[in-house]
Amino acid sequence: MKLRKCFKMKIYDGFEDEYKKRHENLWEEMKNMIHEYGGSNYSIYLDKETKYLYGFIELEDETLWNKSSETEICKRWWKYMADIMETNEDNSPVSIDLDPMFYLK
Repeated sequence: MKLRKCFKMKIYDGFEDEYKKRHENLWEEMKNMIHEYGGSNYSIYLDKETKYLYGFIELEDETLWNKSSETEICKRWWKYMADIMETNEDNSPVSIDLDPMFYLK
């Protein structure tokens, strides 16, 4: 069974269209990396009032997924996105895991 992971991030006000545009043109190498590290069914939603982005991804293995942050393509993507969203010092998005409360299959 796949692990379901949900988290929130925050986009800067006024960059909603740019965020969407960049993801609509997601680099092929980034898509491949996500799949290579066990990610699938990845969705990101925007709360227009708060500017929070809510991400959902299914993972084969969380340990494997966590290693994706060490890849060059991931670090390049973070740097590319850092000007439009809240980030940590290493350009990774400030990401807060959300606790599962209900699931219906």
